[in-house]
Amino acid sequence: MKLFVPNHIITLLILTYLNSVKAYLNLYLSLSEVQRLLGLAAELYYIRNGNINNYALNFVVPVPSKIDSLHFIWESLAGQPLPYSIKVETSNSPALPPPKLNISSSGSIPTSPQTFTVSLPCSGVVEAEVDITITINITVSHDNVTTLTFRRNKICLQFEKSTMYVSMDSMPQFSNSTNIFYIAVCCAVILIIILAFLVTLYYIKDKKSRRTIETAGGPTTTTTTFLAALPRNSVNASSYGSFRRMPSYSLIDERSKDLQDRIAELTVQRCRVRLSSIILEGTFGRVYHGSYTNEDGTEETVIVKTVTDHASQVQISLLLQEGMAMYSLNHKNILSILRVSIEDHTAPFLLYPYKNYTNLKLFLQKCKVSSEGVHHTLTTQEVVDMALQIIQGMQYLHKKHLLHKDLAARNCVVDDKLNVLVADNALSRDLFPSDYHCLGDNENRPVKWLAIESLLHKNFSPSSDVWSFGVLLWELTTLAQQPYTEIDPFEMAAYLKDGYRLAQPINCPDELFAVMAYCWAMSAEERPTFTQLHVCLQEFYAQLTRYV
Repeated sequence: MKLFVPNHIITLLILTYLNSVKAYLNLYLSLSEVQRLLGLAAELYYIRNGNINNYALNFVVPVPSKIDSLHFIWESLAGQPLPYSIKVETSNSPALPPPKLNISSSGSIPTSPQTFTVSLPCSGVVEAEVDITITINITVSHDNVTTLTFRRNKICLQFEKSTMYVSMDSMPQFSNSTNIFYIAVCCAVILIIILAFLVTLYYIKDKKSRRTIETAGGPTTTTTTFLAALPRNSVNASSYGSFRRMPSYSLIDERSKDLQDRIAELTVQRCRVRLSSIILEGTFGRVYHGSYTNEDGTEETVIVKTVTDHASQVQISLLLQEGMAMYSLNHKNILSILRVSIEDHTAPFLLYPYKNYTNLKLFLQKCKVSSEGVHHTLTTQEVVDMALQIIQGMQYLHKKHLLHKDLAARNCVVDDKLNVLVADNALSRDLFPSDYHCLGDNENRPVKWLAIESLLHKNFSPSSDVWSFGVLLWELTTLAQQPYTEIDPFEMAAYLKDGYRLAQPINCPDELFAVMAYCWAMSAEERPTFTQLHVCLQEFYAQLTRYV
């Protein structure tokens, strides 16, 4: 049995969402523990300064067969020890005997950081995936008891007995306590030697990494990342503005690396990036014109996405996760990330290639008639050509088993020759706040671009991307008007269920509006595919060119 950690779970572990609940303590996994379990260089906080991270608590952490123990760190912030009780349950006793704790099942959480361990000794008799539930009850006051539930999934292999689990029948019988004492002393000496060796290796490795960072001119302090996780099969789960791998595909392809490896491949020194002018600016996000100096000394013009100094760790994590969604994609109608610059105590830089690109939504808005005249008059032929380019980009994404989930004019760019590229949605919530709404679940969504099933049940598929494309096509024909301006975001689901849709724009040909209407079919199965849309619009484009 081989353990696979889904890439979309690893990627989503960079996201953080904290629900504020009084808990009066810290409870987290150390950097080394997260590295050991998930391969990420970050700490995972379940409770930080009294804030409970429910998303992390709900995540079922996979535990490989080689790992025989779990380590948690906690401390009371109430100024006094907090009473607790702890219980560990497993779903398969033959495969995994009852886990053991290095602390009592009830006691008090100390006021200084303490590490407690849960041992997970596989029997080696049965091969199975064992569900482990750790329940901790913490008493803050006589009427305030906080219950925390941690879930783990342990892989146990047959005939692979844990080094921490020894059958009583196989233990040697010692003749007296003196022998036991000498054996214990020998084990302690061996353990100390091993620990000293590991500490020395860590020191040498850390010294080398610090020297490398100092050479690049960056500080050497390790930053703490808040992590939040989503449930399994989270293709239909939250974070609407992000790309997700479609559920019917495995991870055995060239994109199966985790986010940390992707960033490492693209990371460049900050001194090679130069910012020139601000293109867009939000509350915490900024987009710059800049330049990047290649290793051969040549300079390349780039777009730089970053955040301000007052941005939170959540916003930084979201920028990285969403910005890396276009990693390694190569298509003429896809704007893929070029480089990443990350240094401690500074905001990360995401670099994109720049060829006189303008945000498509801003470009369309400039095409409107103003007191200064018309910036650019889009013909129906140009609109259809731009739509065809977007379709080609989306066909490529779906071929790579990726869903966009936030296809809109704000997440596309266009150059002065009307070449359109589909981009990621990093910083879009901040730069275009009026396009996103929170429906009471602490999640900003592009409500008026979402398919009915995505809005109601958070279900996403290629057909939900087709629905969003229909709204984008409406944006092209209306020069980026806001859809459903008269409808309250909380009423959108009922409005769509009643069969209402966007009205036909002025001067929009019937053939083009019919394409939009097909995209907004109530049933996902009745909507056209992007391949069918390409054929349909290609024929319409050919008809338009006959009259030119």
